[in-house]
Amino acid sequence: MKYYMVDAFSHEIFKGNPAGVCVLEEHLSREQMQKIALEHNLSETAFLYRTETGYQLRWFTPCFEIDLCGHATLASAFVVFQYLEPGRQEVSFETMSGLLHVVQKSGWYEMSFPLRIPKRIDVRSEIAEIFGPGVLELYSERDLYVVMNSEQAVRRFVPQYDKLRSLSDWLGIVLTAQGEDADFVSRYFCPELNLEDPVTGSIHSSLIPFWSHRLQKDRLLARQVSARGGTLYCKMGERDVKISGEAVLYMMGEILL
Repeated sequence: MKYYMVDAFSHEIFKGNPAGVCVLEEHLSREQMQKIALEHNLSETAFLYRTETGYQLRWFTPCFEIDLCGHATLASAFVVFQYLEPGRQEVSFETMSGLLHVVQKSGWYEMSFPLRIPKRIDVRSEIAEIFGPGVLELYSERDLYVVMNSEQAVRRFVPQYDKLRSLSDWLGIVLTAQGEDADFVSRYFCPELNLEDPVTGSIHSSLIPFWSHRLQKDRLLARQVSARGGTLYCKMGERDVKISGEAVLYMMGEILL
């Protein structure tokens, strides 16, 4: 099968978030897809299968299948637009999170993602101790959202994954704050994988409604301030959120099964 590695949310390689995209000619079992994802050892490997109306899309970490992934969706759309169907301007993906639409606009890729409004929870002392004195608020959705008092507090945080793994009610941990040269910044940690995800589109399904309400803005500039870093252009809709970014091809090849 054809295989592509794409750096998403960046226009240059070695930045943004790398994702693998496997283009399936026939269905694979879940076990086969999981083995491929483990072999690649990227935070996400996407599997594309063409249908009459668009594509089926699934996402796998090295350890498990995930319900929603932004950067691997962006990478998959990039592969469709640039290599599978050049000239196409929009595509729909059937996923675990419903039908996701992506539109190509002058080299940018605008994804329509589900709206996931996080709920505020109490700042428990055992959680606050993990993140230090900069914690302002906590919010819960698929992930735990930790609102910090400054961008620098987000940047300075050093993860201790043994402590983060104690927060087992959530898939991942998001640190966020109002930005200095962006509307808001974030970082995302995956305790089960012992890693920081460089740029995470899916968490913006919750970050966009939160910061849109907080800042009273419908259009927002977001930066994920990991070591690789990435920029996301965001828009708040009535029933969804729009997340736009760039992408660049790092490599292509074939997988032999």
